[in-house]
Amino acid sequence: MAVEQGAKPIRFAVLKPGHGSPEAIERAVISEAPVAIEYNGIGYAVMMATPIDLQDYAVGFSLSEGLIERPDDILALDAHRSELGWILRIQVPQKNAEKVVARARQRVSESSCGLCGMDNLDEVMRPLPRVTAQIDVADAAIFAALSALRSHQTLNAQTGSAHAAAFCTPDGAILMTREDVGRHNALDKLIGALARADIDITSGFIILTARCSLELVQKTILANCPMLVTISAATDLAIHIAEKSGLRLVSLARADSALAAMPQNG
Repeated sequence: MAVEQGAKPIRFAVLKPGHGSPEAIERAVISEAPVAIEYNGIGYAVMMATPIDLQDYAVGFSLSEGLIERPDDILALDAHRSELGWILRIQVPQKNAEKVVARARQRVSESSCGLCGMDNLDEVMRPLPRVTAQIDVADAAIFAALSALRSHQTLNAQTGSAHAAAFCTPDGAILMTREDVGRHNALDKLIGALARADIDITSGFIILTARCSLELVQKTILANCPMLVTISAATDLAIHIAEKSGLRLVSLARADSALAAMPQNG
């Protein structure tokens, strides 16, 4: 069975009501593995992720965490497969390493959630910059991108369990997509891939196949992307923070409708 990178074939017994012996099938299942992230030999986080596009992930994660400002702040990057998972060894200049040490004190090993490792509420709710980028996106462009998204989800087409993050032009054309078992990871991979390809993230918008929670809004704001569209609904905090930072937020986006967050009272 040919499968996409990031998946593996697994045998299953198909159980059906009212049938006798179950049918045996082989199906592609998405890969999930611990990915340990180190900076200059300092353990920073352990994330559960799909081990593909790891260089994009390393750059995007580092940008989202505020540990680097641009891809060339990373002096060296090695993705090493170990017996238990993967290790991303990232080398940064001393000034960046000081940020790593400061942030590492506020983190513990975590899942794909971008906030689970924080032990300080001030850090979780840290002030965010205003989104300075502005683009004009017609409603028709949003629905055009949504219609095209499925054809860009190659890993999900085989496994049915991959989140996707896609970067779109203002007219709704999809330029780049990254997939992962975790929605936060998919977004970090996309941010990293855009930065490595020198594509201006301020020139378009992002679509995510996920519910819209605070962490995804934070990552989008820190990347200075002007608009975020999510397939599932947004939380109240995500809507509040998006409005406060000037991020245009569209959620519960379907082929025939979507919810555009309006200014909130209070």
